[in-house]
Amino acid sequence: MKLLYSPASPYSAKCRMAARHLGIKVDEVKTDTNAEPAELVDNNPLGKIPVLIRDDAPPIYDSVAIMHFLDRESGGKLYPKKDEKRTEAEVMEALCDGITDCLLAIMYERRFRPAEIVHQPWIDKQWSKVVRGLDYLENNLPKTDKKLNGGHFALAALIGYLDLRFAGQWADGRPKLAAWPEKFSRLFPEFEAMKSSA
Repeated sequence: MKLLYSPASPYSAKCRMAARHLGIKVDEVKTDTNAEPAELVDNNPLGKIPVLIRDDAPPIYDSVAIMHFLDRESGGKLYPKKDEKRTEAEVMEALCDGITDCLLAIMYERRFRPAEIVHQPWIDKQWSKVVRGLDYLENNLPKTDKKLNGGHFALAALIGYLDLRFAGQWADGRPKLAAWPEKFSRLFPEFEAMKSSA
């Protein structure tokens, strides 16, 4: 299997870390979405990453779909078996992915619009969602002592992206959240090497 990814992409980082944790072998192919290479658009008409390309089977895109595929491939090792615990992990993943969506919306607004038409009220609205989400996480971190699940990897991917693009803007006043990667890294030592990077 082959995973098309970008080093900066938090959604790519989430899937790459989960596959590594589960021991699922995937060839990682760095992909420039702006160039819209044929391998990307032929396997995902949206031209977005990550994309998991399989032999003799349709490709899988969207990080959540990939995560659930990895769970099935591993025999159910990525999400808890009990329904309520699984739902908790899935909601944690949804929250972290949602905060990440807001961060990316801010980045796109700043990066792709000329400075004179950047819409600051839009950025402020997205940042208010980020603040609420991070404050919630500060007080509701997932239990991280034995087994990792999809929610943990989504949180790790989010924090990696915050460190990359919003360093110095999120950790103050959130000591538990800021310290969480150290706890996560005890169970997944590859975090530093695999989190979002420029």
